[in-house]
Order: sequence, then structure tokens, then C-alpha cells
Amino acid sequence: MMDPIQEACLLETRRSFFRTSASHGLGAAALAGLLGRDAAAAAPADPVRRRGPDFAPRAKRAIWLFMAGGPSQIDTLDYKPKLDAMFDQDLPESIRRGQRLTTMTSGQARFPLAPSRYKFTRYDNGGDGAWVSELLPHMGSMASDLSIVRSVWTEAINHDPAITYIATGRQLPGWPSLGSWLSYGLGAMNEDLPAFVVMTPKWSGRKDAQALYQRLWGAGVLPSEHAGVSLRSQGDPVLFLRNPAGVDPRARRAMLDRLAALNERRYAEVGDPDIQARIAQYEMAFRMQSSVPELVDLSGESEETLAMYGPAVREPGSFAASCLLARRMIERGVRFVQIFHRGWDQHGNIAGDLPKQCGDVDRPSWALVQDLKRRGLLDDTLVLWGGEFGRTVYSQGALSRENYGRDHHPRCFPTWAAGGGVRGGVVHGETDDFSYNIVRDPVHIRDLNATILHLLGIDHSRLSVKHQGLDVRLTTVEPATPVSAILA
Repeated sequence: MMDPIQEACLLETRRSFFRTSASHGLGAAALAGLLGRDAAAAAPADPVRRRGPDFAPRAKRAIWLFMAGGPSQIDTLDYKPKLDAMFDQDLPESIRRGQRLTTMTSGQARFPLAPSRYKFTRYDNGGDGAWVSELLPHMGSMASDLSIVRSVWTEAINHDPAITYIATGRQLPGWPSLGSWLSYGLGAMNEDLPAFVVMTPKWSGRKDAQALYQRLWGAGVLPSEHAGVSLRSQGDPVLFLRNPAGVDPRARRAMLDRLAALNERRYAEVGDPDIQARIAQYEMAFRMQSSVPELVDLSGESEETLAMYGPAVREPGSFAASCLLARRMIERGVRFVQIFHRGWDQHGNIAGDLPKQCGDVDRPSWALVQDLKRRGLLDDTLVLWGGEFGRTVYSQGALSRENYGRDHHPRCFPTWAAGGGVRGGVVHGETDDFSYNIVRDPVHIRDLNATILHLLGIDHSRLSVKHQGLDVRLTTVEPATPVSAILA
């Protein structure tokens, strides 16, 4: 327990100090100077920290289908037919160029080339045509709706820093996620539901998948009310949402009113903005007690709709069920939905695990886009699909024509986007014959995040928050440019 006098000293603020000493000449003079400076700092003319769209948005909301673990681009969306003739040959050093390797393969005596064992089909997308693996036939069938970017890259080569990097703009934890920035910059569209919701469905591939941490959808240095709300597939959809036994809604309402009054009094004393965030979160939780049960109840969905998403949609916690819930959230005004599907880290047994993973997501991803389209929601809803990095063209461990594994590869990997101001039927960027280096139109993950913000009406360089004297923003101070080639 802290000494009461020490605690009081710690809670003393500039505001309360000058309030108690304003009757003295020095205190009054200092207060006047500080108030003038604070007023100038908070003036709406400051373009860096103002909130709201910077220009007319193409999309009002977004859904990111995140394939956590790093899908193999060579076996899904980056067709490399010339590799067939080079089976089991060593990756040329002229291609590798001394690039960084993980410790999982850096000690290998050889780097044998592993062509994809899967067939690819060229889908007419109104342009050059998109080559898509037989593992993703539904995605291929909607190539005319997609902008496929094959040239995304990152510096991070291990899962935790890589997924933290693309989610928050930095490889170190503790910074706001994309969804939190959107909540902070654009606000909520429905006062009864959060602006940012996250789901982590089950998966069918290897079970020892990489962990996901709440900081991937955390608010970081932004007010905590902008953190993502995790929707669970078992038990209460949101933890502690249900009232305890013996507590009815009227009693809960009375308790929250009294608690809000106490918090407001404390806020008037110390001016801590987290107190206001706490009040807002209590109120949101109370409203969610009625809005969330209705949201997750799929009994009103038609058989036609359920059939689109496939049989797994009836399984709580499946990727298919999560995609349908994402559509329901978008209808109800949720600003940003992120679905993390784990299990894509195929260091071995691609033949056994990759088809299962693709089977989880192929049809539901297609159904989500088509469902949004037929309801008139796709035009202003941005949908994205991709992971944190790609996989190596060489095999990790034993290689055969039938099976192989692939290590992490950050130098190139694909992402696709649909709806919300994106041009359909586009294939952007190109990699070499080994899917190892980008040879045309590189897109850094900062550019990808800048593109998402741009489509939602935000100039990435202007959305920021003051922290420790710096203007913190999602794309940091490094160069970032929206990918204009995929914009409608």
C-alpha cells in the first residue's frame, strides 16, 4: 500500500496546482501563460492532429482477412512455371544475393529449388489474366473483382516482429494498430457496437501455430477506447458482457450512473483522459449487452446465404462463420473488422497442411465479397486478404516432388484487395522467376497501410497523435505512398 501523502503528491497535476495557488500573483501569471499556450496548441488550425477524413473517402469501412503465419505465394498466387525444369537445383547465389536467412535454414548445406506441386489456372480478369492455384478456385473465379498485388515486401523475417510490423507500423510492441487508428481518426458508425472488432477463428492446418497477442489490435499510445474488441466463438461473445447472477439491467444501469458520476468528479480534479475513456467503455459495454447477442445470432440468415459460405458456416468459431459475422458487422456500422486465421507457417508438409488451410478460407472469402456485392455494400467496403510475409522458393528439409517445406521469406509476397475504391481485374507488381526478388513495382507494407488509409479518406501523413513530444503515426516517418495503380 502506498503512503496516502505520497499518493496525493503523485496525483497532483499542473491544473490542480494552479487552481489552489491562483490567488497568488506568481501562480496567476504562470496560469495565464500556460492557458494561452495550451489554447494555441489545441487550435483547430493545426493540420497534423485534426480528426476526421481529409478528403472524400472511397470506402467507409474495411475487413482484413489476415492469414497469420505467411502463406506460400509460390503455391497460391505467384505462378512460376519455369521452376519445374529446375527441380532440386541449388538456388543461384545471384538470386539470393546474400540476403538474410532464418536460423531454421541458414545451416542447410543446400538450398534446393522446390517448384509448386499444384496446378495453376489463368482466370480472365479483363486484363492480362490472373494465375491462381488450384487450391483457391473460388478466389480465382472472382479475379475480376480483385486487385492482386504480388510485390508486397517487409524487412521483418520472423513472425512476431513481422505481424506486429504490418499491424502497427513498427516491429516493436506497444503501438496503435491499424484498426485503432481508424477508430481514432474516423470514429464509430454505431454507438451500440465497437468501431473495431477482431476474430481469431479455428484452423485446419498444423496445430502448433504462432501465438497471437492482444497488442496486435491494441490502442498503444491512443486512448484505450480505440482498442479492438475481441469476439469469442465460445461462451459469451465478449468476456464479462453478461450480468452476474442476481444483477438485473436496472441495477446495472444504476450502478453505471453512479460510477460515471464518481469518475466525472475525479476527472474534474485530475484531468486524466483515461478516465473519460473508461466511462465511454463502461457505456459501450452496457449497450453491447443487447446489440452483441443479436449480432451473433445467425438464425435469421437465409439458407441461400448460408450455402454461399459453405457447410463450415454452421460451426461456431470457423473462418466461414467469422466471415458471415464480418458481413453482419459491416451492415450494422462496425468500422473495421480483422479476422486472424492461423496455421499458415508451413516449414514442412505443405502437401498435408496447405490444402487444409486453403480449404478453410477459399470459399468463405469468395462468399464474403459476393455477399457484400449483392447487398450493395462492396462499393464502400474494402476487403483485404494476405499475411505478414511469404515463403522461400527453396525447400526447408527434405524435398520430393510430392512434398516439401518452405522457410520465411520477407522479400516478396501477395495481398489482394476488393471493393471500396479498388480496381477489379488488376495484377500489380512482378517477381523474378524464383519468386525471390521483386523486379517491378515494389510495395512496402507502409505503402499498403497508406493505401488503406487513403481509400478511407485519410492522408497517412496527417493522422497522428502527440506522444513524448513526437507526432506518432501508423506509417512512421519513413516514405510511404498509396498504390495508385490499384485505385479505381
